[in-house]
Amino acid sequence: MTAGRDSGRDVDMRLLELLACPLTKGPLVWNADRGELVSKAARLAYPVRDGIPIMLSSEARALSDDES
Repeated sequence: MTAGRDSGRDVDMRLLELLACPLTKGPLVWNADRGELVSKAARLAYPVRDGIPIMLSSEARALSDDES
């Protein structure tokens, strides 16, 4: 079972259930349109590259006010 197949970003949904935000330890939400894992608590979006979540705050994108 994968998410983001049409964008070339295959992610195993079972893996997503195990991941947490490295800063807040809170849940992450998969944004298939952008291929990102979103932490609403940290207001960061972590990229997924070649099916691998990049869980580094230095690689994360800050969420805009519209995205919160």
